[in-house]
Amino acid sequence: MGIMSRNPKEEPLHYGEIFTIWSNILTNNGMIAMYQTLYNHTGDRDLAKLVEESITGMEEENKQLKQILKVNGIGLPPAPPERPNARLEDIPVGARYNDPEISAIISGNLAAGLVACSTAMGMCTREDIAMMYGQMHMAKAQLGARLLRLNKSKGWLVPPPLHVAPQDER
Repeated sequence: MGIMSRNPKEEPLHYGEIFTIWSNILTNNGMIAMYQTLYNHTGDRDLAKLVEESITGMEEENKQLKQILKVNGIGLPPAPPERPNARLEDIPVGARYNDPEISAIISGNLAAGLVACSTAMGMCTREDIAMMYGQMHMAKAQLGARLLRLNKSKGWLVPPPLHVAPQDER
C-alpha cells in the first residue's frame, strides 16, 4: 500500500505537518517569554499558579515537538532568553498589567490554541501527530475551563450582552 501503510512513526511528515510543528514551537517560545513576564505582574496567587501551569504546559509541548523535528532532520526555530523574576512592587503602577488583563490574555491565547490544535489534527496524515495534537487540545481545554472558573469567581469575566427572551421579563 506504499509509504502510508506502515508504522505511523516511520511515515514521512508532509510539509503542512512540518510547518505546523515548527510554527507551534516558535509560537510557544514567544509565549513562554511573555508569560514569564506576565508572571512578574501577577498579584493573585491562583492566577499565578495558572500562569506557571501554562508555561510548564508549553515547555512540555515543545519537548515533544522538538523531538519530532530533530528525528526528521529539521532545524528548530529560535527562542528568546528566559525572563528574569521581578518583584511586583518593583514594577511601576502605570506600567503593570493587572490580573484581569493577564487572565484575559491567557484566555484568548488558550482559545486560539484550541483552534490551532484542531486545525493541526485535521490536516495530519500521521496518526501519531494527530493524536499528539488531540492530547494538547484536551490539556488546553482543561486549563481553559479552570481559567474560566477563576474568572467567574474573581469577577473578572466580562460577558457579551446577554439575550433575555421577552417571556422571561416580568
